[in-house]
Amino acid sequence: MAFSRRDLISKKQLMGQILIKRNLITADQLKEALEIQKKENGFVGEILTRLGYVTERDIVVALIVQCGFPYIAVNKYEIDAKVIQLIDEETARKYHVIPLDRVGDVLSVVMANPLDLAMIEELEQLTKCKIATFIATKAEIDEAIAIRYKSKK
Repeated sequence: MAFSRRDLISKKQLMGQILIKRNLITADQLKEALEIQKKENGFVGEILTRLGYVTERDIVVALIVQCGFPYIAVNKYEIDAKVIQLIDEETARKYHVIPLDRVGDVLSVVMANPLDLAMIEELEQLTKCKIATFIATKAEIDEAIAIRYKSKK
């Protein structure tokens, strides 16, 4: 029986619970972030990072625990130039994503936010591939984008 990404996410612990269990934030800090989220929308992890309560790496680790996304240090990974062309630089920078590898109609993409289902659907339409998600920090992805797309400027 196959599960959708939504099913997988709904069966896992919430980001805030994971961060509290790891003693990275307090219940009051989570409450503050959730109140901001109600007003602004967005993702709790991004809000907690913006508030300075956690680092980007803390959020990546929590997403690995929460959803089981595989982590790749993409800024140290060799990527085929033909694969890079599947996602244009503007889209890569906008979503903090970078294509990693393609096997048949499955494109492995490293992203900072693998929970953004609308973005994943847009990438699937753009690339005409099914997207397999990997996770890395925004900083690692942005460094990889700068390296991989530099010759195209």
